This record gives sequence, C-alpha cells and structure tokens, in this order.
Amino acid sequence: MAPQNRPVRETPPTALNIAITLVSIVIYCTALWAASHSATLLGTIIAVIVFAHVGNTLFAMLHESVHGTLSRNFWVNEVFGQLSAMCFPTGLRFQRTCHLGHHLRNRTDHEIFDMYYPTDNKVLKFVQFYCILTGIYWLSVPFGCLVFLLFPWAYSILQTPLLARTQTDSAMLLPFLNHPAKHRIRLELLMTFGFQIMLFVLLDLSFWPTFACFWIFGMYWGALQYADHAWSPRDIREGAWNLRVNPFTRLVFLNYHYHLAHHMHPRVPWLYLPKYLDPSKPQPSFLGVYLEMWKGPKPIDSPPPKVIDEAFRRELDENKVRWDAS
Repeated sequence: MAPQNRPVRETPPTALNIAITLVSIVIYCTALWAASHSATLLGTIIAVIVFAHVGNTLFAMLHESVHGTLSRNFWVNEVFGQLSAMCFPTGLRFQRTCHLGHHLRNRTDHEIFDMYYPTDNKVLKFVQFYCILTGIYWLSVPFGCLVFLLFPWAYSILQTPLLARTQTDSAMLLPFLNHPAKHRIRLELLMTFGFQIMLFVLLDLSFWPTFACFWIFGMYWGALQYADHAWSPRDIREGAWNLRVNPFTRLVFLNYHYHLAHHMHPRVPWLYLPKYLDPSKPQPSFLGVYLEMWKGPKPIDSPPPKVIDEAFRRELDENKVRWDAS
C-alpha cells in the first residue's frame, strides 16, 4: 500500500485508453443502431444490454479524464474525455466540476442519500434514493446540462431555501453559479447535444429503442454510483467500498468497483487500482449491496465526517488538475 499522506503518481496507459475509447464508441453506435433496427425483440434486448455495458466503459474513461489520468498529454486527455462525455451525454468540464466536488463532500450531509436524520423529510429521502435505482437520477444529468446550456441563469434557483437544504445535494451545482469556465462548459455541452442529434439522424434511430438503451444504462450507472458508497464509513476519503464482482464486469467497468482504492488515491489510473487495494478493508459484493439498497434509506448512526486536510483539497482543485506524473 502506498502512503496516504501524499499523492500517488502512475503513468496513464494512454495508447490503451485511446483504443478503449474508440472501440467503445464504435460498439456504442452499433448497439444504438441495432436496438432500433433489429428484426426481433430478442435482438433489441441484446443491443440494449450491450449498450448499457459499453456506456459504463465510456463513463469510466470519462472518469479517468476528469482526474487527468486518461493521458499525460493535456489535449489527448481533454479531447478523449469530451468524446466519452458526449456519449453519456454530458460535458467534460461539467462532469469534472461535479465529480471533484463529490470527492470533497463524500459521505457528508450533502451526499448521504442512504441514511436520514429524524428531522429529514423522509419521503424526499426515499424518493431520491429510488430515483438513483430506477435511472431517474441519470436523467437529471443531461437535463441539468441542457438547462445550463440554454438558461445558465436558471441555476440561481439553487439558492432558494427549499433547494439549498443539504439533503437535496444542491451543493453539487452551486459552483456553476459563477463558474470561471462557463463559456467552455457551454461550448462542450453544445457539442454534446449536437453529437446526440447527429447520431439520432444518421443512424435513423427510433425513439423507444433509443430510450430503452439510455434508461437501462442509467439504471446500471446509478446503481453502481451509489452501491460504491452505500452505508460505508462516514469519512470523506474512506467512505467507499472495494466491491466484489465477476472478472468480466470488473474489466468492462475498468476497475470502477475498486472505489475505495480510487478515493484514497484519486490520481491512480484505473489499470493500477488493484495494486492499491487494502486487504484489511471489507470487500462486500456489489450484488449484496445493490439488493440491500432496494430496502431504502436507514437512520443515521454516526456523526458527519471530519474535515479533510488541505493537501487533499488542493489535489482535487479542478483548476489545478495536472496531467503529469510529477
């Protein structure tokens, strides 16, 4: 195990990451086309399942780019990160702002949907939690992107008393109110929605099969995003799990299930995460956590996390993400 008091640097596998991204985009487009043009229901179902899996591969590659670990080269990292983002659909810088903020708020009151205080709105907590499991949470991402693209001023609603409460996770979007890279974010989002419209037209897609592709992908994605954290310790860095899954799933998701290792060492590329597993930490099965999630949130049984150290905060500053191994 590497020391926890300093950032770990590993050389990103740039050529492999580029190849994975390009092949995944080809499979992504093929699955979309097949879902709309298959002559049988079985063919459509297979296409939807393939799309859901490869969509998560592309999200994992987007995740690498968010952390600057897709490539040492700045432009390679950004270009291939944006290509992956367009498939989600979201924008690279939009996702970077949200995700790096997640690393700073993890298991705080802003991001603890699996548990509730006696004073919380219990109905709201349960609705939010089941939105994660049913794919509605995924839908909120492209919707939020579209709102920011067309009506960025509308984000001021986040400051209203109703949405400013911690249990709504409005803190994730507050940085967009006066974001210094607002124009770049909107340009990337314009590219993203243009890309999706182009695919719909060029591939002659039908609405319902395409909707099914994204919805099942959204359910896969949402389940993993929170199973990685559900009922983990209330610690900003250690509040995640290294989940056990079969080797094929772990490969397709690019070791994303090793999420505690990622939170402890956010600058380690996906390929090397197995080296950073701590054998002393629990490794629950993804399926076990996922099934438990369907029972809904539970009462909070521990205090909020301690404040993180400044070195870790600086490492996750989105304006200072470095693409070198120094």
